[in-house]
Amino acid sequence: MPGTSPGMTNLANDTTQMTQTAEADRAPNAAAATAPLLDVRNIEVVYDNVILVLRGLSLEVPRGAIVALLGANGAGKSTTLKAISGLLKTEDGEVTRGEIVFDGERINGIDPDKIVRRGIFQVMEGRRIISDMTSVENLKLGAFTRTDNEVGADIDMVFRYFPRLKERTGLAGYLSGGEQQMLAIGRALMARPKMILMDEPSMGLSPLLVKEVFGIIKEINRDLGVTILLVEQNARAALSVASHGYIMEQGKVVLDGSADELRDNEDVKEFYLGGAGDQRKSFKNLKSFKRRKRWL
Repeated sequence: MPGTSPGMTNLANDTTQMTQTAEADRAPNAAAATAPLLDVRNIEVVYDNVILVLRGLSLEVPRGAIVALLGANGAGKSTTLKAISGLLKTEDGEVTRGEIVFDGERINGIDPDKIVRRGIFQVMEGRRIISDMTSVENLKLGAFTRTDNEVGADIDMVFRYFPRLKERTGLAGYLSGGEQQMLAIGRALMARPKMILMDEPSMGLSPLLVKEVFGIIKEINRDLGVTILLVEQNARAALSVASHGYIMEQGKVVLDGSADELRDNEDVKEFYLGGAGDQRKSFKNLKSFKRRKRWL
């Protein structure tokens, strides 16, 4: 170019190269930021080398989101969580096909304690607290993988979310059902997880306690940025806090969408929300037949 010195040309070339290098460096980081935290890819699960429970199940959980996994008893929801957390091994179960990717790394096949260390903690159905230990001792148990000196501060943090646990100084077995559920969630927080798997947190709770527990789940997600995969039969409660949902039938996903889309879906209203009005059918066998006909 006339009037352009060699030095200016070299500077322009260097600037262009630096820009291209910076863009190339940013590309993997941007891809990692937009990739789901959990990606379950077409998995099959077999128990005792015979019983096929999950049949090509796929789902994604975005980083920082609450995702609901809904379905009737026996649909495979709890098995899905155990496949993710590695607990299938304790029940002679195995992922025989597909893969589970968490934070960019495949995790199916590794031991449950290693999965906890990578950032996943499961709150089991039925709470599974240690009844002959105190609340504080149960909370400390949740921090068993940690080596830092901030466990005490995190116990105080749990008490801020669940203040009634601080008042209960006796054995955890004497806590009410709602308090035990709060303790189970608090114990999960003590692991400082990236993601919590919650299995039926509303089970056995009164409607008032269900509302309270789900409100706290939403606060934890908002305040701490913890990603949550929520298994529930109470579809209405789950969709009140989730941004996205999946519906399972007979070991596979038959429907998914945003929480608003699922709440407005006529099939979901009829089968799970009890909102079909005068046309609502109360016959269980008819409902099962209609689900099979439409979805399976």
